[in-house]
Amino acid sequence: MVPAVFESAPEIETQNVNQLLRPSEIERPLGQNLKGSSRPPRQRRFDVRSLGTGLVALCLVATSGAIALRDRPFRIPAEVVVTTPEVAAPAAAETKAAQTTPPDSENDAAASTGPSIIKINPDDAEAAASKNVIVIRDPSAIGQNLRVAHLPDRDLIEQSDTGPLPIRAADGRRPFDVYARPWSGARGARIAIVIGGLGVSQTGTQEALGKLPPEVTLAFASGGNSLGRWMQVARQGGHEIVMQVPLEPFDYPNTNPGRNTLTVDATPEENIKSLHWSLSRITNYTGIMNYMGARFSADPQAMATLMAELGKRGLLYLDDGSSARTVAPEMALKNGVPFAAGDTAIDAERTRGAILKRLDQLEQTARAKGFAIGTGSAFDITVDAVSSWVAEAKKRGIEIVPISAVATDPERG
Repeated sequence: MVPAVFESAPEIETQNVNQLLRPSEIERPLGQNLKGSSRPPRQRRFDVRSLGTGLVALCLVATSGAIALRDRPFRIPAEVVVTTPEVAAPAAAETKAAQTTPPDSENDAAASTGPSIIKINPDDAEAAASKNVIVIRDPSAIGQNLRVAHLPDRDLIEQSDTGPLPIRAADGRRPFDVYARPWSGARGARIAIVIGGLGVSQTGTQEALGKLPPEVTLAFASGGNSLGRWMQVARQGGHEIVMQVPLEPFDYPNTNPGRNTLTVDATPEENIKSLHWSLSRITNYTGIMNYMGARFSADPQAMATLMAELGKRGLLYLDDGSSARTVAPEMALKNGVPFAAGDTAIDAERTRGAILKRLDQLEQTARAKGFAIGTGSAFDITVDAVSSWVAEAKKRGIEIVPISAVATDPERG
């Protein structure tokens, strides 16, 4: 057995030497296989799905960048006008100083295919009205342009020997419309408060203008002083105004309303001359209010002359409600004159408690029939009571409106 082992030893030794002489995997040059090896060479594969994902991401980034860099006209907080050939534009009368922003090229292109949206200055309404368009407004922007509210519209002025007189414009616009204070148009409980006697006392007028809310209508006495200056302050403060015209009371001349009083015994020409003097004292008012006048307002012939002149000039007539014998309502309707009549004289008793009680009664009337009208004078106690009461009434849902908002207008039906 021992000799057999030694005989096979040379063969084993030869095999070990061959294995030692074969190059190892580590010593093989990169990129080459051993001869006879069955392992295929490694190759880089082109991943189509990765390329597609990269292209999609690139497109998304490019699109986002383009959107971020382009203009955003839909975010400009301005009025828009939607053109529509079938619908007529609502008439509006604001300042003529507004400028219209011209449409851009995108709007021009859209005009040939259908409705388009263009930008317009929020103060401009006349330009829109002339282009058969619908004006879409921001409700918070509604209101007077206080910068020009004290300036008269030249188309509504007739020059006379006594001064400028209100007149209808050639296009039919009336002072009643143009100088009216805007309001919400809602049909809730509305109250118009008219405080008269402005201009008689300079100190009292200044106090009233400084304290009364802009929703309160102010009536200027034609015999007052510095009326032009006070009118400008009132209009720039947002007030609608009317002119108080002296009319004959029953015990005239013992009780005298003042200079250029219209009387029953005067001729129509004389009364028209007296009326023109009162009308020419200031501008920018919506109409007139009687000062006294129980006898005059009860006379059909005298009132016919007055109402015919007011109708021609486009002015309101406000009856203070003090006379039950007045023929003003029927004469106003006959002559196309906007008309309103007071429900309550709020300061007939001149104490704060009594005035506040009358104002509360006015609120009850407004809630019952939709609106009510209170009249008073610019006494200090009246001004203070009205100012505080108005603030509280608003919290209760009462809207304080100008006198024009509650007038019956025959021309509007």
